[in-house]
Order: sequence, then C-alpha cells, then structure tokens
Amino acid sequence: MSGILITGGSGQLGNALQALAAMRGLPFSVVSRPDFDFEKPQTVAACFVGALPSLVINAAAYTAVDAAESNPAAAKAGNHTGPLQLAELCAAVDIPFIHVSTDYVFDGSKGQPYTEDDATAPSGVYGRTKRDGEEAILATAAKAIILRTAWVYAAYGRNFARTMLNAARKTNVLRVVADQRGTPTAAPDLAAAILDIVKILQAGGWKPAYRGIYHATGSGETSWYGFAKAIFAAAPPEFPHPSITPITTADWPTPARRPADSRLDCCKIAKIFGVRLPDWRSSLPPIVAALIEMDAPRP
Repeated sequence: MSGILITGGSGQLGNALQALAAMRGLPFSVVSRPDFDFEKPQTVAACFVGALPSLVINAAAYTAVDAAESNPAAAKAGNHTGPLQLAELCAAVDIPFIHVSTDYVFDGSKGQPYTEDDATAPSGVYGRTKRDGEEAILATAAKAIILRTAWVYAAYGRNFARTMLNAARKTNVLRVVADQRGTPTAAPDLAAAILDIVKILQAGGWKPAYRGIYHATGSGETSWYGFAKAIFAAAPPEFPHPSITPITTADWPTPARRPADSRLDCCKIAKIFGVRLPDWRSSLPPIVAALIEMDAPRP
C-alpha cells in the first residue's frame, strides 16, 4: 500500500493537508475533481484502487450551503452517498477512514457548546446530508473517525476572511451578522490535528475506542462580526479598514438557515488523542497577511 490518500485536494483543507504531509515527509497521494467525483461513483472506486492507500482522509464534500437548498441531489452525493462509498471501500480492505463533517448538523439552539453526544437537528439540506453521511459511515464496518469542524478559512480557496478583505477593497462600509456564534478554524490547524491523529494510528495501530465522532475546531469563540473585526485588526495599517456594522441574521436573509450558536466542545479529541487546536486568534494574522499578498492588485 502507498500511504495516505487525501481526497478533495483542490479544497482549503485538502490543500493544507498536502502541504503539511509533504513537510512531515509522509507518503501520500491526492485526488480531486474531475478525476475523483462523488457524483460519479466509478471515479471514486477507480481512484481508490489506483492509490492502494493504507489510510484515507476524506476532505472532499459539497460545501455550498445555500446552493444545496436547490441542489439536494448533488449535496447528497457529496456529503452522504459518496463518503459512504469511500467508507465501504476502506472497510473492505480494513484501513482507517478519517472523514470531515460540520457544525451544521446542529440547529444552534442549545445555548452552550455541543458535545458529540448531543442530538443532531440540521436545519438545511447541507447539514442534513452531512448528518446522514455521518450515520451511514458509522453503520459500516469501517475504522472510521469523523471530525466535525466549523468556519474553516485559509490562504487558499473561498472563505469568509478572503471575502471580507476583498470587499474592503471595494467599499468602506461592511454589514456583518453579529448574532451567530461559533469558532473560526484555520485549515492548517485542522490539517495538523488530522495528521497528528494519523501519526498516532501509524505508531500504535488501530484501537476500537478510536471509532466515532469528534469535534475539532479552533479554541475560543466569536461571532461573524467579531471574526470580521479581528480580520481587519490583523491587517496592516495601509490596507483599507472599513467601518463594520453589526446586523442580525434577519437583516441578511439566506436560502439556508445558519445555526445561531454552533460552538463545539472539543474535550473528547483532547482526551482520546491529546489533540488541541490553537486559539483562533493566534492563527489568523499569518493567513490574513497571505491573503492580502495573494489578492493584491497587480500592475
């Protein structure tokens, strides 16, 4: 077998996983669309057989939260039936399967951080298909580790930090939702957590107690408004600093309803694997700097 297979290599997390795996000298292969496409099951099987992996990290998903409301079939393929197929392939050859899920499996009404044992209650197609994917994976015989994360951003791909910075180049007033709470998670931090788990599995082998769901977000909490304020606080003085106005969810209607409070309790992953992601505020400045440099207008 040839090492780790990373799916969704063209996404934020997939990109971060590749960079860190290479830095750590880990053998890995990467697949992404169009060669690997959950809407085309034959491509999933072909990529798996071609890679002959000893472990799979699934960073591929359908993540367009609002578009999922009008594209439920695509969301189901990307978040439920596709990952299920991958889990079954892993089970057939008895290798570990690490799958990434989301805080959107909850409706956000608990009022305090969710634990892995809390009942799910997704309020939209995206969250429902991710929840269904979790349940389907755990119904297989796969050596499955499911990591729920939230508010992922990176110096790559589409994300809230990039959206805010690019908007500031066009306007000096931004309106940002202030009544939704959660935790920003830097993709490099999540990638490090995943590869730290991989290291444990490679060193000590699989243990039945590892199987199940874990929460893995940055430490701390904020609102989208607080996240926006922190993004510009991390930007250099010469970068545009817009006025940021806090608004309510009702002021910014979207096709899919977002959880009002999707904070996740991450004690379990710390207890079982000794993994703790850094405080979200400490991971933000280097990514902001990289985004500003990357997206700077060229002469």
